[in-house]
Amino acid sequence: MGKKAFIFPGQGSQYIGMAKDLFENSVEAKEMILTAEEATGVSLSHIMFNGPEEALKQTDITQPAIFVHSVVIANLIRTIQPDMAAGHSLGEYSALVLAKAIQYYDAVKLVGIRGSAMLQAGVEQPGTMAAIIGLTPQDVEEICLESSKYGIVQCANFNSPGQIVISGSIPGVKAAMEAAKQKGAKLVKELVVSGAFHSPLMASAKDKLKMKLDVTHFYDAKIPVYANVTAKPVNNSEEIKNLLYQQLGKPVRWEETIINMISDGADEFYEIGPGKVLQGLVKRINPDVKTFGIDKYSDVERYL
Repeated sequence: MGKKAFIFPGQGSQYIGMAKDLFENSVEAKEMILTAEEATGVSLSHIMFNGPEEALKQTDITQPAIFVHSVVIANLIRTIQPDMAAGHSLGEYSALVLAKAIQYYDAVKLVGIRGSAMLQAGVEQPGTMAAIIGLTPQDVEEICLESSKYGIVQCANFNSPGQIVISGSIPGVKAAMEAAKQKGAKLVKELVVSGAFHSPLMASAKDKLKMKLDVTHFYDAKIPVYANVTAKPVNNSEEIKNLLYQQLGKPVRWEETIINMISDGADEFYEIGPGKVLQGLVKRINPDVKTFGIDKYSDVERYL
């Protein structure tokens, strides 16, 4: 028998109306969403359900919104027991709650601080990100190295074969984008983001996050959680905490993570939370595995 993996989306998966049907159909979901509002001091449900889009796209709102949506669903599922978990950037926090490595309320507070700190870091050290399609990781790493004479730029996400996101200072990223076009990339697209995530420009956010991490209680994970920084499974509470701290300035090794999960026996991947981004990435990494999405209450009903 193959193993089941739960995977959790990160920033960019949000949409207006997210989790509204969960809130309306489940007392448990409603309580969890209201708990998150208390923890963050933000009227998340109003923005999640009604928008406006500009508010929902703000990093300090987006991150808790996606996290809450994902964890609520994971909490409602009764008939599937995952053998392992992973999350894309922010999604790693959802995976850790699932694995009982951190309590929900503590995680909501951490995610709120993470989102605010990343937003602030983007104001203090303006940066940008860009997607590069059709080049190898080696090509993109070489381009970043060469372009770094114009400003900080590095790989931020190794998402799937031929899909890499770069991050850094505006001059550094622009130079790398130009170089990628000249190298023959199929597509080079600047992303609409509020900062240079997963780059050294997140240093101040890392410092703020560390202060909160240091006073938050973590537990050993009940199932392996594959960390973004290493693409390897982790269970130890201290190691988990250290990897979350490193994560803000290091690349998300998503392709490698999925390959390692498959190598460790996963053949069914359930994307838990808003959107379908991760299902698409998994299929590009290995078309032979099965993927499922659990986003709305009608999806959840199948697994109650």
